[in-house]
Amino acid sequence: MGKCTCHPEKETRFQCLKHGVWLCDECLKCRDPELYCKHRSACPIWFIEKRQRRLQKEQAAAAAQPRFKVAFEPGGQVSEVPAGSTLLEAAESAAVHLNASCNGKGLCGKCKLVVESGKLDSEPTTLLSDAEKQKRYVLACQSRLRGDAVVRIPPEAIERKLKVAGMGREATERLRGLVSKIDPMLQEIPLELLPPTIEDAVSDLDRLNRGLKQQGCDIEKLNVGLAVMRQLAEAMREGHWKVTASVVRHRCFNELLEVRPGNGREPCLGLAIDVGTTTIVVYLVDMADGSVRAAASEHNRQAACGDDVINRIVCAEKDGVRKLSAMALATINSLIGEALDSAGAHARQVKNVVVAGNTVMTHLLLQIEPRYIRRAPYIPTVAEFPILKAGDIGLKTHPAAAVFVMPGPASFVGGDIVAGMLYAGFHREVPLTLFIDVGTNGEIVLGNREWMMTAACSAGPAFEGGGIQWGMRAEQGAIEKVAIHPETFEPALTTVGGEPPRGICGSGMIDLISELLSAGIIDRSGRFASELRHPRIRKIRDEWAYVLVPADQTPANEEIVFTESDLKNLIYSKGAVYAGFTTLLREAGLDFTAVDHVLIAGGFGQYLDIEKAVRIGLLPDIDRSKFRYLGNSSIVGAYMALLSEKYRREAREICHAMTYIDFSSNPRYMDEFTSALFLPHTNLEMFPGVA
Repeated sequence: MGKCTCHPEKETRFQCLKHGVWLCDECLKCRDPELYCKHRSACPIWFIEKRQRRLQKEQAAAAAQPRFKVAFEPGGQVSEVPAGSTLLEAAESAAVHLNASCNGKGLCGKCKLVVESGKLDSEPTTLLSDAEKQKRYVLACQSRLRGDAVVRIPPEAIERKLKVAGMGREATERLRGLVSKIDPMLQEIPLELLPPTIEDAVSDLDRLNRGLKQQGCDIEKLNVGLAVMRQLAEAMREGHWKVTASVVRHRCFNELLEVRPGNGREPCLGLAIDVGTTTIVVYLVDMADGSVRAAASEHNRQAACGDDVINRIVCAEKDGVRKLSAMALATINSLIGEALDSAGAHARQVKNVVVAGNTVMTHLLLQIEPRYIRRAPYIPTVAEFPILKAGDIGLKTHPAAAVFVMPGPASFVGGDIVAGMLYAGFHREVPLTLFIDVGTNGEIVLGNREWMMTAACSAGPAFEGGGIQWGMRAEQGAIEKVAIHPETFEPALTTVGGEPPRGICGSGMIDLISELLSAGIIDRSGRFASELRHPRIRKIRDEWAYVLVPADQTPANEEIVFTESDLKNLIYSKGAVYAGFTTLLREAGLDFTAVDHVLIAGGFGQYLDIEKAVRIGLLPDIDRSKFRYLGNSSIVGAYMALLSEKYRREAREICHAMTYIDFSSNPRYMDEFTSALFLPHTNLEMFPGVA
């Protein structure tokens, strides 16, 4: 450090070695830019000046570039952006939320707008139908401005917004009374402090600590960062000594994250996030009363890198963890924006977040190396996480929002199962319970309040629509119930919302296999009865298939069919799940007669027909009154932990209480799996009711 030659009162770290002079920020300029200087290749003054000239040139070019106005209807929001900007960038500038889960790469086809007027250059895309193009639909991320424009948000996007809010109201009714006392991680503490005087001349921080202590905050365990100290003086005086302190409680200490002027209680929101391998679900929660303001779900963009967690790890090894993290974050942040937009709220109001996901999903989201999860002895990098900050993860909330990540007991049994257990609650009870989350990574827990064993079986994404030609989630238009006439082979279908059929979801697939088996269209090995002569049973692209819906009855004007390949994938999935049941029970020295309750979790079908699930061998042939369907238990457990410190502690206790059984090297599991690749099973004595 030295004194500036031109401003001796200023200290500076920049020295011109050619002339031996010190230069402060104000006079930081090369004195002889045209002359040779042997120090130039390592001279910070030269490089800073070059960078400033480049920035000035870019700013001048941007200022000279014409700017265009974009009006968004309905709503009338207007933004002004440089020529060549995309409509998506204009929407972000106007604070208009558009669903762009692919992060503006033109891959998801969700950011549709209707052009009312204006000049645009739009990239050609196959994600818009001919009918939409005729109505002047464009993708916002692929349309660049060449003049002022007026665009309209299409009716289906507005309907989606209303649906997101409606799903929140439905969730509120379903979750009402689940958490009796709300106790968030990050608490907003309003303070009214006494102004300093000559007689009371303590520092601003001491004055703040005094006020926090009066409110019951343990200041002996309070950590205050440098960023908070820097904002303290201005915040206190701007608010006339009325401030609000944001304090987050860690396990062993408290942390002061922010002090802002004013002590009025602004609305505080929270997020419960279920990061599934196939689907991501977000609940926007009012932290004052626990009501769900909005709920949204979307396909996990990571699915482009593989259907299951092993393929995701392999993709991360080839392309980097950061790429897969960005994909998951793009999906999550799009859903957060959608939920906030639906509720009329702002991202800075979100200050508490809980994330539940399997071990691989949480590692990828947090950019933690997952490669050793799939290598013996199958160890994750982290099993239990400290309280994190949303800004460090990349979540579009208040950057200091406290984030609790559900702990996971093992590499292939993660925080989503701990969250589900928190909701199911059988770890507090005496009856022996079998818990199964039927998802891409089928996790199973067996036990009660005395002991718990857990394992995972790779069920694959079939029951969530992955790997099935016409498979989809339980959305509007998904076929959820199927009945086939045993003589005419004609199907009777029920779709979600009564909409025209667009595909088939998990519960519909279970119904369909059961009905095909009962009607004799397929045999117990999963082969089609090719000798049957019927227009609905025919070869399509060299494999046998059953035509579920003719082309003229679908919005896409294509036949919805169920092929031998689809059937094979589902038999593998159901075999993996059933083999997991039997193997875990035998490891405990038990069989199905010892089980008092069977809890079925997972979003693969809200209207699961237990009888048909037993008939195909997905579930055991036991007293049907023992079965109970929980729905998406992971998001409910995340919601409970979001609102209550009691449940956050209980989640850690559940994680530590479970004993993990590894199936990857277990010969018993492979034997059980092979035996389960029939409908319902090779051993019909295990299914007396079906036989």
